Amino acid sequence: MTLDRSWRKSTYSGNTDSGTCVEVSLAADALVRDSKAARGAVLAFSVAAWRAFVESPACSAR
Repeated sequence: MTLDRSWRKSTYSGNTDSGTCVEVSLAADALVRDSKAARGAVLAFSVAAWRAFVESPACSAR
């Protein structure tokens, strides 16, 4: 199910070889996963919750 979705890597992950990458897929919900474990666990958020997170001062400060 989650493999059929489009995923994009976080801009905070950078282009490092450390493998510390987070990916998000936005549709009717927001799914977040570790790019090193694409078939592993996925966190699911409502679109409203995801929007509140990315618009929060903590995210905007970076």
